[in-house]
Amino acid sequence: MERVGLVLEGGGMRGVYTGGALECFLDYGIRVPYIIGVSAGACNAASYISGQKGRNKRVTIDYASHPRYVGVRNLFREKSIFGWSLIFDELPNKLVPFDYEAFYRDPGSLWIGMTDAVSGRPVYVEKRETEAVGNILDMIRASSSLPFVSPPVLAGGRVLFDGGISDPIPVGKSIADGNRLHIIISTKPAGYRKTPFKHGWLARRVYGKYPGLVEALVNRYQVYNQSMELAEELERQGKAILIRPSAHIEVGRMTKDQAKLTELYELGYRDAEAQLTRIKEWVETPAALA
Repeated sequence: MERVGLVLEGGGMRGVYTGGALECFLDYGIRVPYIIGVSAGACNAASYISGQKGRNKRVTIDYASHPRYVGVRNLFREKSIFGWSLIFDELPNKLVPFDYEAFYRDPGSLWIGMTDAVSGRPVYVEKRETEAVGNILDMIRASSSLPFVSPPVLAGGRVLFDGGISDPIPVGKSIADGNRLHIIISTKPAGYRKTPFKHGWLARRVYGKYPGLVEALVNRYQVYNQSMELAEELERQGKAILIRPSAHIEVGRMTKDQAKLTELYELGYRDAEAQLTRIKEWVETPAALA
């Protein structure tokens, strides 16, 4: 069983920070055998696993200004503020090809976290489960489908939404799967805590037939804060390396400003690089450190 887990938070376009950190890992030959990610974290993990240097930057920053990448017009075309047909079809299959072969050939595991709309509980799919049916991108899209601005993904008899709703920093799953050490990449700065959800009334009105989802949305701030407190406690105990923005860069979930996105991407690279010595020790000799 793997002893080191790589845990990746989401965050929409803030995920370019994670992309930069993982680019650093690729440049320095760091491969973590167990990865779990939600939303943008899962998106970035795919190109890291396939070993495609520079791809995460190309499919986010280089295409951020594309009129179909993110914007209100997409709501009329695809019922999503993000252009899913561009992001999960044209980009990986034509414009910036994703190396499916290398992705599945990699011996490590990737767990993708999603939220079951009926139960409101997290659901996890491992990449091997998607190989035969060829729906890895559908699972990553499900993990990225935010309520109110994206439709759910229907798969395996489930109605699935963004994994960041029910398990935003899935370090608990990493622990449950037997990992003793955790490299956690967060897109939020130190000290960040979520505040209570103010639109429970709207959630009940729009998603009344999914009380589990409504409850998960209302409780999300508590789940997030508890997960971050666990991550920080593990860091204090020497059981986690927490990589998160060391400087403030104004990038939101739907930012399209390529200069700001590039700045955040490069910050992710530098912040990961600053932790390289310890990360290498963990990945190369985890048994001796556990």
